Amino acid sequence: MTLPPRVVTVTRRSELDELLARHGTLGAAGYFLRQRGRDLAEVRRRHEAQAAALTTVGAAVPPDWRRGHVDRDDLPRFLFGPEDVVLAVGQDGLVANVAKYLDGQPVIGVNPEPERNPGVLAQHPPAAVAALLRRELPVEHRAMVVAELDDGQRLYGLNEVYIGHPSHQSARYVLGTAGGDCERQSSSGVVVGTGTGATGWCASIARALAGAPALPGPTETALCWFIREAWPSPATGTTLTRGLLAGPEWLELTSESERLVAFADGLESDHLELGWGQRLRIGLADRSLSLVARR
Repeated sequence: MTLPPRVVTVTRRSELDELLARHGTLGAAGYFLRQRGRDLAEVRRRHEAQAAALTTVGAAVPPDWRRGHVDRDDLPRFLFGPEDVVLAVGQDGLVANVAKYLDGQPVIGVNPEPERNPGVLAQHPPAAVAALLRRELPVEHRAMVVAELDDGQRLYGLNEVYIGHPSHQSARYVLGTAGGDCERQSSSGVVVGTGTGATGWCASIARALAGAPALPGPTETALCWFIREAWPSPATGTTLTRGLLAGPEWLELTSESERLVAFADGLESDHLELGWGQRLRIGLADRSLSLVARR
């Protein structure tokens, strides 16, 4: 017997939820905000916009379909099934947060606040979900990046992977490229980004660099990479600081620090750790995000 599809709604706690968890009451939360020149009414409006979007999305799910819900903080412990359809209700970053835990399941990004959120990944208004769920979903495949340790541990990212020192001290490592170039470096870290991430952090880095490579587009199977603030010294170089990776090409990083970390898409809590001498390879992932695109 074939199970009906399951719609899994992914959310993150609103700012109001976080304030209430910290301060206990609306009055205490309002006092806290006023001391910082902010208004509780604005925070409540944003909370209500998210709640209204979730109500609309919930009503759109066909009655014979199964349902699930997961908070962003619980994503590393949630088991997605191959038949799932994922509704990421929130900012664009929420789509990136869930992408690393999927393997081909379609993702509908739902934007509850189009006047605030750009909607690059969360492209659909809540009212569009009902029609989307009743037809074949038009997916757009977005390339992802993977970082793999020499012990087999893997970490996926939709926007970028960052490798550096956990306390933002200088990271020391040996960088190797698929072309055979190799350099010992000390820097603020390494960023390897996708075409989706090229509109964010990687774009900011590229703007500050003379001769930065042309960044890949959102659906291109290519990656860009940058070394942040490479430090020249008698023992460390600054020759290999930027480039592109395509197809099977990769970067290899060998740690010369007692502890380095690699995390993706800003989720520092979900990371890989490198000890002295451990090797990390970074390249195109063997999976992509199936994003339900606006047409």
